[in-house]
Amino acid sequence: MAAYTDPADEPPWAMQLAVQVEKSAPPTHRAVCEAAAMAVVRLLTDPRSTEPEGPWHERVRRWESGRIRKVARRGRGIRWREAQELPGVTVDHDGARVRAFVPGPVDRVPPPLAKMQVAGLELEREEPKPPPEPPYAALALNPEVTMSTGKSAAQCGHAAQLLLRRGRAQDVAAWVAAGAPVHLTAGLPWRECVRRAVVSVRDAGFTEVPPGTTTAVAWLETGRPPEPHRLLWRRLWPWR
Repeated sequence: MAAYTDPADEPPWAMQLAVQVEKSAPPTHRAVCEAAAMAVVRLLTDPRSTEPEGPWHERVRRWESGRIRKVARRGRGIRWREAQELPGVTVDHDGARVRAFVPGPVDRVPPPLAKMQVAGLELEREEPKPPPEPPYAALALNPEVTMSTGKSAAQCGHAAQLLLRRGRAQDVAAWVAAGAPVHLTAGLPWRECVRRAVVSVRDAGFTEVPPGTTTAVAWLETGRPPEPHRLLWRRLWPWR
């Protein structure tokens, strides 16, 4: 995420992501990654974030002016329920439940979140499912990089956020209006994913992977055929 730099002499900020993992029915890796991405986008497009007078607006603006750092945590039982009282957005998706919280300084994490475990979230990686109807965001994780479910969820959140901010305006608007659905791709060659990508995530290297590692890419599937000039560009410059 080299395009972002934290203001000098201030503690870094992060968006906390909490994943509900109950012993009796844990979610799957894919569902958590998709739910995390949707939760991030829904928080960022919530009127409480977008409206200048909204209660979350200044905190979101401050966070996006620095590194868009995210921290994935896991909780169950009373700890999960207590965290629901903190400002944020929860997404229930295909058996997974993820809540994105309004960003804040990493040295002042609210106690209900601070009690949740950060490292070691690893969930079952099941067979892929068919994508939803367009429009949706297609996310792909780099198959050459080993990441836990928690790390992967954070990277999917980064990719969805960058797509929200940098995607084609009319396509982003349609995607958000549809509820910001996402699909974690599987089986598509990484080179093809990179070719299709509108945004890519380069990790800052705080956890699990070296700095500068490309961890994820994303693009919007609109249901329309690619524009002719884009096809010509890719024919002339196949590595694009």
